Amino acid sequence: MMRWAVLCAALCASPVHADVGPLPGADIFVLGEVHDNPTHHATQAGIVAQVQPKALVFEMLTAAQAAAAMTVDRTDAAAVATATGWVDSGWPDFAMYAPIFAAAPGATIVGAAVPRDNMLRAMKEGAAAVSTSPVPPLTDAQLAVLSQEQAEAHCGALPPEMLPGMVEAQRLRDADFAGATLSAFDATGGPVVLITGTGHARTDVGVPAALRLARPDLKVWSLGQIEGAAEADAPFDAVAVTGVTDRPDPCATFTQ
Repeated sequence: MMRWAVLCAALCASPVHADVGPLPGADIFVLGEVHDNPTHHATQAGIVAQVQPKALVFEMLTAAQAAAAMTVDRTDAAAVATATGWVDSGWPDFAMYAPIFAAAPGATIVGAAVPRDNMLRAMKEGAAAVSTSPVPPLTDAQLAVLSQEQAEAHCGALPPEMLPGMVEAQRLRDADFAGATLSAFDATGGPVVLITGTGHARTDVGVPAALRLARPDLKVWSLGQIEGAAEADAPFDAVAVTGVTDRPDPCATFTQ
């Protein structure tokens, strides 16, 4: 109890909420991130501490990893990292994610990770053929935007004919993350927080769009966390702009 009291005092006193504005009384909070940006995770932890969700959904965890996380002390970072096998997961340092887990010590942990085989199927057959959750339709303009984002994310190295399949894999993840979040809401009564990449937090084509399609009765609030600068019409309910994390050039391997 003492460890949680100290943690809560630190997180709840954080100025993060001044950056995103007052939080609404939402059923579901979709909190985006750039995965290796520690400031983004601190922001998420502060919001989770304030919301105190009944369920905390992670795109980074499988169902088995989430179940393992439920068996250990949420405020013991080493125990959570060990239980989930985080070091072998391919995600950034668990030290950045640990405060998020600790900020909701009583929440049900849910894993929303999409199996690789399902993503490969979606690339060939389309997200709607694979997901058991509703997949929002795309306009031609939205498809063009998502295709360009995939091209940029892969440093322009993908053949153009691969881009539609990559977009479908992204859409599958949006739909499945929404499905896992809705299942968590139905099981717990909410509120529910989803921790995910900022691209998935888009209100126009991401998880919030899938949630609206499946359950228009629920109130969803989305936070996009963006490095450097944000467009004036960025598709989020709130935007937090931070500095750029010091990282190696992700495109260096394509230019060597």
